[in-house]
This record gives sequence, structure tokens and C-alpha cells, in this order.
Amino acid sequence: MKTRIHAIAGIIGFLCILTFWTSTVYAELFATHETVATIKALILRGMLILVPAMAIAGGSGMSLGAKWKSPLAMAKKKRMPVIAINGLCILLPSAFFLAYKSGEGAFDAWFYTVQIVELCAGALNLSLMSLNIRDGLRMTGRIRKSGAS
Repeated sequence: MKTRIHAIAGIIGFLCILTFWTSTVYAELFATHETVATIKALILRGMLILVPAMAIAGGSGMSLGAKWKSPLAMAKKKRMPVIAINGLCILLPSAFFLAYKSGEGAFDAWFYTVQIVELCAGALNLSLMSLNIRDGLRMTGRIRKSGAS
């Protein structure tokens, strides 16, 4: 049961970040400033789903992986602090800042600088979380290693 909770929470976290990231890119490239402000406000609300999902995924992962010493488990353990620090120190504060600035209509150099940082940090977390999902599936035998017959 703990494995299933971990997987569901991890997928929810991944899908939240993917949705935030793609919505931001789409809005910035093809939408108005008003739409960007709406997206930023919705992303901030989405943190009410993302933050608990990531906490559940992290906590359950630490509990599940406490005794695992395999290379896949160790790789996941090394990625998780990066994902957490990136989320708490870059993505979460950026979401507040960008929602505030866009809500005020202040699409200035600071807004776009933080927007670029947020997109890079989000892409990093998506990459690391993708690797964790892949390794988790390998650990549970749901997928095989590349090149295995």
C-alpha cells in the first residue's frame, strides 16, 4: 500500500509541475498578459496540491527506501534533496513572486528574469522526477533496464 501511495503522490507531483511548466510556456508565447496573470494565480493555487503530493512522495520514498542499497535506490535518494531544495527555494518563492508581479501588471525585467529561472528550475525537477519514476518502475519490475532481454 505504501508503494502505491508513493507512486500516486509522485505522479501527481510530476503532473502538477508539468502542467505548470507547459501552461507557463504556452501563455508566455501565445497569450496576453492577462492570461499570464491568470495562469500564475492558478499555479499558486495549484501549490495546495503540489506541496502535499511532494511531501507524501518524499516521506514515503524515504520510508520505503530506508533499507534499499541498490544503485537505483541510491540514485533516487541522491536526487530527492535536489528536487526538494529546488522546489522549496526556487519554485515556490518564484510562484509567489510571479503571481504578485503579474497580478500587478508588472511584466518588467525582474518578472522575466524570475520567469526564466523558474522555467529552468521546473525543467530540472521534471528531469530528475522522470528519472526517479523510471528507476522506481525498474525497482518494482514494471520495466526492464535498457538493453535487457
